[in-house]
Amino acid sequence: MTPPPAALALRRFADAARCADALADAVAADLIDAAAARGRAGLIVAGGATPVPFFQALATRPLPWAAITVTLSDERWVPPDHPDSNEAAVRRWLLDPLGATGPHFIALKTPAPTAAQAAIEGGGALAALRPFDVAVLGVGEDGHVASLFPGDEAALAATGGCVAVRGPKPPPERLSLTMDVLGECRRLYLHTRGADKLAALQAPGDLPLGRLLRRAHSPVGYHAAA
Repeated sequence: MTPPPAALALRRFADAARCADALADAVAADLIDAAAARGRAGLIVAGGATPVPFFQALATRPLPWAAITVTLSDERWVPPDHPDSNEAAVRRWLLDPLGATGPHFIALKTPAPTAAQAAIEGGGALAALRPFDVAVLGVGEDGHVASLFPGDEAALAATGGCVAVRGPKPPPERLSLTMDVLGECRRLYLHTRGADKLAALQAPGDLPLGRLLRRAHSPVGYHAAA
């Protein structure tokens, strides 16, 4: 059964900058608590344009970056310098501004010959960090999260850390963290921009978003910018 709307801590903002600042404050507090409690913290972030203001804001927060590891929720099977690379955005807006004082980063795109082989390698690299402390995810209009799309039952049911998938838009070949990894995170945030994403949130049903909400360990923080 999908959690009722009350299970979502919904915060709506008039613009992307205010939304990003509030989200950065919340995530920073979670990471500080995690590092203090366990000596390390793990953060999963999404790619694309929506998270860029969040990355910029988070990079200004005084965090114990040496104790933090960052990875992506999903990645396109393209080189890190490709315009469609999620890694490129994280490096430009979060890692590069922090320089040598920044967090450790685990890339999903590797030199492996295929995405399927990279998925195996990625799952192994992430194993020691599970469960991650925080995940900040986007939501597609079709209710997809990471690169777990409606109707792709093989990917939705995949176990382990990472799975190779084919997305509905180019470039189609991708890597995604599995529902196992996302669902076990200690704290989960959804970050969207625009009213078109609210429909999936209001009726997630058996969409990937709904499946994730059913697995969530605590109320999900939802930060939405107009």
